[in-house]
Amino acid sequence: MKNNKFRNTAEKILSLAGIEINGNNPWDLKVHNEDFYERVLSRGSLGLGESYMDGWWDCDRVDDFFCRILRSEIHNKIKEDWKLLSRVLLSKSINMQSKRRAFRIGEIHYDLGNDLYENMLDRRMVYTCAYWKDAKTLDDAQEHKLDLVCRKTGLKPGMKILDIGCGWGSFAKYAAEKYDVEVTGVTVSREQVELAGTLCKGYPVDVRLQDYRDVTGKFDCIISLGMFEHVGYKNYRTYMEVVKRCLKDDGLFLLQTIGGNESAVNTEPWLDKYIFPDSVIPSIKQIGDAVEGLFVMEDWHNFSADYDKTLMAWYSNFDMNWNKIKSNYDERFYRMWKYYLLTCAGSFRARKNQVWQIVFSRKGVPGGYRSIR
Repeated sequence: MKNNKFRNTAEKILSLAGIEINGNNPWDLKVHNEDFYERVLSRGSLGLGESYMDGWWDCDRVDDFFCRILRSEIHNKIKEDWKLLSRVLLSKSINMQSKRRAFRIGEIHYDLGNDLYENMLDRRMVYTCAYWKDAKTLDDAQEHKLDLVCRKTGLKPGMKILDIGCGWGSFAKYAAEKYDVEVTGVTVSREQVELAGTLCKGYPVDVRLQDYRDVTGKFDCIISLGMFEHVGYKNYRTYMEVVKRCLKDDGLFLLQTIGGNESAVNTEPWLDKYIFPDSVIPSIKQIGDAVEGLFVMEDWHNFSADYDKTLMAWYSNFDMNWNKIKSNYDERFYRMWKYYLLTCAGSFRARKNQVWQIVFSRKGVPGGYRSIR
């Protein structure tokens, strides 16, 4: 009787998004464990994700399921466990992204195994949103994105570039190879530093295991692709002050980040626990407050729909190549990673998350900045 009560409640909520339990549509849920309903209704998004990892439910198109949920905003009707509320309160009182904790995200996420990322990403191993304009493949779309960054910042031979959150050195190698510049990259992942050293060998690229707050020197241009999500709202101003300190007076700073439609101090509970601990997505307001009085905003480019396509391409690669790497992981990891990629794709499809490339100058580009797309 208790399970019937929870099931009836879940059915009513899901119906608001046009989702049925054990229905025939690809976005409908197929429930394998009747305790699923109570777990989700009492634990919210964390219970939903963990029950999927445990095999309690399936869905032919998890991405479409989440797009429908987010577009209908039915997630606001499911209460979160009180422990999750305490997480929000904790994030307001403690700097979850302090220098002491900075390397935690590298150890937990980016050091999972280079084999995982080699079999999921494009040939250059770019782990940020691709740019699909005039591109038909992931490889081409990522090269188009890297070149777009180079053109937006006006790279010229001999320039010294800082890449904050350089990953496996994909941008650094591309810029050095195509634009004849020198690049210093910093990351908090030991695995990324090791592989980047191999991938960038022979190019004027120096990849360091270093927190952004410890960077010194002056650079002609500063790039940061997909790292700002790990900075934390308590550190946004500090981050921008570091960039200003390291950027030459006539230099440009390009920031690519996932963005949220509302200001937040923590991330979605399941993502925080299993994928990106201590991460948080910034809003326009938070970025604006962080740069006020430090920079002139020259250009703001939103191409968030491209992240849906990028994530689906990553999932296709991951799923297709799973047999090559599954001896290093397990089935629960497979379901966790699949859930991560497809739920994020659904979020961008629902336009709840954005992707921004923002170009800043220190004092304003004389005569104005020409937007490049």
